[in-house]
Amino acid sequence: LFTPDGLELYDGVSFLKAGLAYADALSTVSPRYAEEIQTPEGGRGLDGFLRRRRGALSGILNGVDYREWNPETDSHLPAHFGPGQWEGKARCKARLLELFGLAPTEAPLFAFVGRLVDQKGVDLLLAALPRALERGARFVALGAGDSRYERALGQLLERYPSRVGVRLGFDVGLAHVVEAGADFFVMPSRFEPCGLNQLYSLRYGTVPVVRAVGGLEDTVDDASTPSGTGIKFDAFTLEALEGALDRAFELYQDAPALEAVRLRGMKRDFSWEAAARQYEALYRSLGA
Repeated sequence: LFTPDGLELYDGVSFLKAGLAYADALSTVSPRYAEEIQTPEGGRGLDGFLRRRRGALSGILNGVDYREWNPETDSHLPAHFGPGQWEGKARCKARLLELFGLAPTEAPLFAFVGRLVDQKGVDLLLAALPRALERGARFVALGAGDSRYERALGQLLERYPSRVGVRLGFDVGLAHVVEAGADFFVMPSRFEPCGLNQLYSLRYGTVPVVRAVGGLEDTVDDASTPSGTGIKFDAFTLEALEGALDRAFELYQDAPALEAVRLRGMKRDFSWEAAARQYEALYRSLGA
């Protein structure tokens, strides 16, 4: 078994590789990520082996439980809303600002919820935010993780106390209010196998601003296209993210265009039913 087609990996034994070698099928949580792990950057030493097994490799997007994530019935929200019912969303925005100690505003409200780690591109987000805040934007963050990012968020709060709100830790109810009340949800990930927050954002009429990697690429269509549901950027650079935030400002100032993007996003279906059908088809294709 200690061969390049089995357990051996760079003269050592890899049980992760063994799983990849002897499984009947391999699946990741998005089609784009299935492609990315076949590259040197995404495969981390296993890309060559994954390319050899590409015939057994597939990507099936994660789903969302719309019984829990539904702005029309969500028990965590101060007001319910559906497609085109923007008064309810406006009330959620007002409540979100209140919860973070920020005054009501007509300026765009950007948000982040998640782990404060390198994967999520928190360093890039922190570098890009000052420019947006100087233009009048508001920003709220909910999450925990690397202590250096927690400190950096605290410093951002000290610098812009009337425009930034930070809550360290995890709070399910507050996360729902963030998704409902924000205008834009920012996900500048280095890599993202699937991602769920952009799916929640779409359902809640909150425009995702995402880097075009992994599941973010698969689930968000850029606003420049007829099917646009969000704003995407490619390079993991400050200039690229600042440009995406500039585009968010432009979209926010164009009410008809913003409404159209929101409506398309809210009507997208990322329920588990679709994913379950694909998993069932995959398992059936393997035979008994």
